[in-house]
Amino acid sequence: MSKTHLLVTGALFGLCAGILVLFTDIEVGVYRWFSCGPLATANEHSSKICH
Repeated sequence: MSKTHLLVTGALFGLCAGILVLFTDIEVGVYRWFSCGPLATANEHSSKICH
């Protein structure tokens, strides 16, 4: 493979990794909102994830 192919491959890998991290952070935030939000039970409010 040429140097250009390696750079393109590295850039695509970095982009995919960044997207994965972004969606993971969004998923954790949404899960925390549902678990600790206004519709959560008292046990869920006192759970480890809400503190």
